[in-house]
Amino acid sequence: MNSEISTTPKTNDEDIEKSKKRKTDQFEQKSKKICTKDIRRGINKPSTEETDYYFDNYLRKVYPYYFTYTTHCKGRWVGKRLIDVFSDEFRAHSKEEYEKNIRSGNIKINDKSISADYVFKENDKVTNRAHRHETPVAAAPIRIIHSSNEFVVIDKPPSVPVHPCGRYRHNCLLFILAKEHNLGELYSVHRLDRLTSGILVFAKTIRRSQEINEQIRERKVNKEYVCRVEGKFPDGEITCKEPIEVISPKMGICIASSNGKESETVFERMSYNGKTSVVRCKPLTGRMHQIRVHLQYLGHPIINDPIYNHESVFGPDKGKGGCIGKTKEKLLEDLLKTHNLQKWLLDDNLPLEVKSENGANGSENLVDGTENKIALSALDHYLKAEGYEQLRDEYKMKLEKFTKEETCDLCHQKYMDPEPKDLILFLHALKYSGDGWGFSTELPAWAQEDWDDSKIIS
Repeated sequence: MNSEISTTPKTNDEDIEKSKKRKTDQFEQKSKKICTKDIRRGINKPSTEETDYYFDNYLRKVYPYYFTYTTHCKGRWVGKRLIDVFSDEFRAHSKEEYEKNIRSGNIKINDKSISADYVFKENDKVTNRAHRHETPVAAAPIRIIHSSNEFVVIDKPPSVPVHPCGRYRHNCLLFILAKEHNLGELYSVHRLDRLTSGILVFAKTIRRSQEINEQIRERKVNKEYVCRVEGKFPDGEITCKEPIEVISPKMGICIASSNGKESETVFERMSYNGKTSVVRCKPLTGRMHQIRVHLQYLGHPIINDPIYNHESVFGPDKGKGGCIGKTKEKLLEDLLKTHNLQKWLLDDNLPLEVKSENGANGSENLVDGTENKIALSALDHYLKAEGYEQLRDEYKMKLEKFTKEETCDLCHQKYMDPEPKDLILFLHALKYSGDGWGFSTELPAWAQEDWDDSKIIS
């Protein structure tokens, strides 16, 4: 007779249900906090009215505007000088500009003007009233392909980020949807990179968001993308399981590396036009830049990938087989050189509003060259979507809406517009589906079997 006494408590259906309910309640409380934080940061009516858009040829632009950043002293800042913290940790501007803004009172501590030599104390509140200039995106209406009590699903245009980040606030999907479609409270189900187009699913309720996020964690969501890559991609299903390592979270740069996290993507060629292939991609995991890095590893990078298709950065084989021939530090240094914002600086001294008025900012003249003609043709699907003419008329440029700030360096630096080729990556989210839901878009123009570059550039 076994005399061993079990110390494991018995469970029943009621206990299981209580446990599920407790987890759901905890998730909802956490989600409400996150949502409240998001609303406080900005997707509300007063925030959408901070500034406005105007359309300039193929670009959606934002009038410069004032915005106050608020944060509290971090533990690592205590005992350090204000100017040292700003110049070391906030590198969007030069040390000289931060000094100028401290002197002018745009940067304050506890709502009081201070000197650049102020030494941080615990619980200090920092406010920085900045004059913001946002980066242009494609002048594309946001196409809603499904709307219900549970979901809002859009066909995301390339170049538009999903959330506020870096030099994008109003020029992101959440702000555009709030301003143009009165959709101010949406919950992200998944994300797409800024340059990637295609299916983007938002949930309208916390509970639905929870359910889908659980499906994603359990890998029960089927994701299908298409892309156009260099060369003739091999026949049949090709599976890549190379681990992916993030070598710079800030820059968003990854490599195939044994030090990375497990990753798996299944690829299959859909067509080949003699130079490039359209490939179907099914990522089974969800690592940053997974499809792009795996295609680079296989020796077939996406043809217009601005990061992972560079001989000057990754070597003559462009990183095939994970060979980069340099240290990670050197790789990041070389990538920074190829993406230096200084290349957009203009040498003339025309005021911003005059440059926009007469086309001297380059938007009239940059649509030349093979890459730009191909890119503009590929963007047509989004630029000519229903509603474009109405938005173009509504968002005509108005000189009186431009503001200028003497302490703002960007008001005195003139940047060229991004070219069409800088607005699109030939990677498109084609389908997303899970338990009880599923959405898809049509193939983009560049993924059609008869896509022929020669027709565009002739």
